[in-house]
Amino acid sequence: WGERLTKAGATVKYGISDLKVHAKICTIKRREGKDIKTYAYMGTGNFNEKTAEIYGDHALLTTQNNYTRDLDEVFAFLKDNAYQPKFGSILVTPFNLRSSIEQLIDNEVGLVKKGKKGKLTIKLNSLEDTLMIDKLRQAADEGVEIDLIVRGICCYHPQSDLQEKNIKVVSIIDRFLEHTRIYHFHNDGESKVYLASADWMTRNLSRRIEVAFPILQETAKLLLSALINFWSSNPQ
Repeated sequence: WGERLTKAGATVKYGISDLKVHAKICTIKRREGKDIKTYAYMGTGNFNEKTAEIYGDHALLTTQNNYTRDLDEVFAFLKDNAYQPKFGSILVTPFNLRSSIEQLIDNEVGLVKKGKKGKLTIKLNSLEDTLMIDKLRQAADEGVEIDLIVRGICCYHPQSDLQEKNIKVVSIIDRFLEHTRIYHFHNDGESKVYLASADWMTRNLSRRIEVAFPILQETAKLLLSALINFWSSNPQ
């Protein structure tokens, strides 16, 4: 396919050694009148004609500058891995995704210490990264309520009474294979919601190109919040 695209006139970049691109992203630049407008697509699953029939995924198509600028930074790095990208909104492995998730968890811990509610709900296909699991354990020991919706591999097990009380893990069997990744942080009622290509496995958080992106439109946030609340309350 690379050879066919090159012959057709496309510029093909074959990737970066030892850094698999697992992000599901696309930008399209379109001339509209005198201007060039950028459309950004970010998703949790692939464009695959087979899995599209049986997988459940979510995606965002937008022209908002905060997304398009950040994706331009991702693609600039993919074209030249000496380039040092800067991101304003999205979270990208191996740059700021892990550290940003840790900060979001710490924020929930901080709310608990102030006497407020701290809660997060995370929907993944796999939970395996030991550092992230330890981070969840620490948050649970501080009183943060944690709902984990994990379809496949889950390496968490409680190591204290508070962890057993505050961390709930469910799995879903549905008509479609639930493939979407959603990170939901309560944030004192002003929820922060991300969709992502990354599960919480070491390879996803450290050794791949992954993208998590915030959902800012209120209707979309409410939809995703309602979905994960339903799943965590009604595992089947």
